[in-house]
Amino acid sequence: KFSDLTETSFMLSWNKPKGNRDSLFILIFFFLPGESHSVTVGIEHTTFTLSKLSPGTSYIVTVYTTHGRVQSDPNTSFLTTVPAPPTLFQATEVSDTKALLKWTPSLGKIDRFVISYESSKSKQWEFSRVKNLKQKQIHLSRMMYVLLQLQMMSVFSGKLRFPFPTECSQELLNGALQSGEVDVYPQGREGQAVRVYCDMESDGGGWTVFQRRMNGKTDFYRTWSEYNTGFGNISEEFWLGNRLLHNLTSIGPVSLRVDMRSGNDTAYAHYANFFIDSEERNYTLTISGYTGTAGDSMRYHNNRPFSTRDKDPDPLGIHCSRAYMGGWWYKNCYKTNLNGLYGINSNNQGIVWIDWKGKDSSIPFTEMKFRPSRFSPATHG
Repeated sequence: KFSDLTETSFMLSWNKPKGNRDSLFILIFFFLPGESHSVTVGIEHTTFTLSKLSPGTSYIVTVYTTHGRVQSDPNTSFLTTVPAPPTLFQATEVSDTKALLKWTPSLGKIDRFVISYESSKSKQWEFSRVKNLKQKQIHLSRMMYVLLQLQMMSVFSGKLRFPFPTECSQELLNGALQSGEVDVYPQGREGQAVRVYCDMESDGGGWTVFQRRMNGKTDFYRTWSEYNTGFGNISEEFWLGNRLLHNLTSIGPVSLRVDMRSGNDTAYAHYANFFIDSEERNYTLTISGYTGTAGDSMRYHNNRPFSTRDKDPDPLGIHCSRAYMGGWWYKNCYKTNLNGLYGINSNNQGIVWIDWKGKDSSIPFTEMKFRPSRFSPATHG
């Protein structure tokens, strides 16, 4: 029988033969044609270790006894050595929810890789059918994790620079390079996770997106309560929520970026200073320091409170939210209205940035996002 099977060796054992035998003769045939080896073992032995074999290779093992020139019937069996583990294994692009695993496949015949991983407080998961790949992206449930590699069960561990990121720039510094949904912790370790969308591409990345218009599927003519808590699908159209927006812009000085697209035309507005006040102060907007290609339409709305269809904290005439059917920092009434009616190109009721496309051209795509002012795209890596 076979035991102690490794990548390059195994132990063969047998019962001592009865009768008068001169020696025990073991023939080992490689699975590949033309490569066969043999070894003679004395009659006093009942075990023998075959070594210097190849990982992941199939062998035919034939054992028989001899007495002079007389041989017993052969006893033949098949066995395959343990595959060698892949080399240069590494976890890259690590975030709170995923990591990119890369490795160099080992030599020898391999039909699949098995990747198992676990967190410190939950059960183990396993990918059992990873074929012909040198990398695989997996999702993790915790910031601290252990990766168990194949049959060798070699342990790899990793720590994030920001285990509880407060916003997307920290997620970028954790190694997340692709835009998408992530969990952040505005209140730190003790607070609840909040799902947000990170833009990791525009101007160096690290932007936390809080508004997007793209297809008209989401109604933005909402109540104060709805704008307070947020609504929509963060991978499509959504408003993140004024309460959360206040919390996130209160962590430290932040900048605002607005990206817009209409057909083949694109424009952006960058504001070096951006802050949303508390609900007690009606989520008043503070904004300054414009640069960009869209024109400085937001300056008109500086120091204005947020208003919705059911609450206008500081009316200056008409109820702007009702007149233009959105929630915004209206004045009397606007120079930009990115939460207006989708696709409406008349009566000033569309998605408007006057300094770019005028008042009667509804912009098909808008995205509002922020990141810490101290963040430097040139040095974040």
